[in-house]
Amino acid sequence: MSEKIIVSKFGGTSMGDAARMVGSAEVAIKQKAKVVVVSATSGTTNDLIELAITSEKSSWINAQTILTKIKIRHLKIARDLDMSPDKIDSLNQLFEELESMSRGVHLLKDCSLKALDSIQSIGERLSSILFTEAMNIVLEKHKSESKAQWLDVREVLLTDNQFSKARPLLSEIKAQCLERLGALRHNDQIFITQGFIGKTKDGMTTTLGRGGSDYSAAILAEAVGADILEIWTDVPGIATTDPRICKDARAISEISFKEASELATFGAKILHPATLLPAIRSHIPVFVGSSFNPEQGGTWVKKDVEQAPLVRAMALRKKQSLVTLSTPEMLYSHGFLYQIFKIFNDHKVSIDAITTSEISVSFTLDDSTLLIKELIFDLEKIAEVQIEEQLALVSLIGNNINHTSGLAHKIFQTIPDINVRMICLGASKHNFCFLVAEDSGADVINRLHDVFIGNV
Repeated sequence: MSEKIIVSKFGGTSMGDAARMVGSAEVAIKQKAKVVVVSATSGTTNDLIELAITSEKSSWINAQTILTKIKIRHLKIARDLDMSPDKIDSLNQLFEELESMSRGVHLLKDCSLKALDSIQSIGERLSSILFTEAMNIVLEKHKSESKAQWLDVREVLLTDNQFSKARPLLSEIKAQCLERLGALRHNDQIFITQGFIGKTKDGMTTTLGRGGSDYSAAILAEAVGADILEIWTDVPGIATTDPRICKDARAISEISFKEASELATFGAKILHPATLLPAIRSHIPVFVGSSFNPEQGGTWVKKDVEQAPLVRAMALRKKQSLVTLSTPEMLYSHGFLYQIFKIFNDHKVSIDAITTSEISVSFTLDDSTLLIKELIFDLEKIAEVQIEEQLALVSLIGNNINHTSGLAHKIFQTIPDINVRMICLGASKHNFCFLVAEDSGADVINRLHDVFIGNV
């Protein structure tokens, strides 16, 4: 009898130390996961980025301090797991590789995106070796016939060469998974592999961007024909809003793919915005739960849900800027929006919300995008550019939002003293969003949550 194929992904906090790895292994085994995707241990990716920057811009002694910190963290986990000397050797080989790459960056005084991807990949490669050991310890404790096998995800997850934001080559990934992983439903192997990283066809290591471990898991789930994708983190599922902002936030038992996609895109941190795309394409249900407290349940993300409330959840996306382009040439002319979108396409930048008038176009961007000076320079060639910073995008996520009378009145009646800089409504029946000053964002979320969710 064939088994379900379950792909489970564990985040950095679930990899925090030996005890957390063993606890996460217990969860994976109980869930009967066939493929387990892991992030780097908590804080390691930040350390690796700091190492790359320090190697390029500072002294080698300072870089060595960060290297030592990374080694100590992982070797402690290895000792706590009582790893054998030969398995610790595999960790030491990665430490040597990391030191060699860092020395190269230091000597050249140049850290390209290609070099940064290779350096960052060490985090997941280290944690996956350690977690494979933790899995086999727990499997042996349970007297299971299954064995955990380490898999270098770069053998199957092929991408283009857009370093730091690589795009997966889906047909090639599916073919490689079929060849490398075989009949997952009919064997006792559990593959332990890495999130976030891949490689080009000519063997260069790439990354999918920060938060890409969730995306990696979804890509692999689609490629192996998984029945379920599980995302295990440190909170019990998706909440109606960020509990750090609103103490009355509630757990959501189920949410539709479309709602969750909007929620992720507009600020919810629990899912990477691109995570759901492969799952949506292949109708794979996604479960989000806590590896710390799996008994608390979690949230199912599915194509069809039983209830479709007007407002399901709210998100706050901070560090937003409002960019307004103004020119009389827009009036009664065609092609102006094409010029704008072409500039954004050339710089590979996406726009979150947009609104237009007769001679102006306004849109929101992450503050970090403004660092791309060439983008602003190109926009100034076609229009006058005004930029407002320190804003936050408030989003109400739900159903039939653009066909419900009185919704906008109720929203703005709740926050009459808050200045709203831009409103975006109509493009999606699942989202109503608007801009406010960043220091007002949390207050706005609390008030609206009380009216639309707390009193329902």
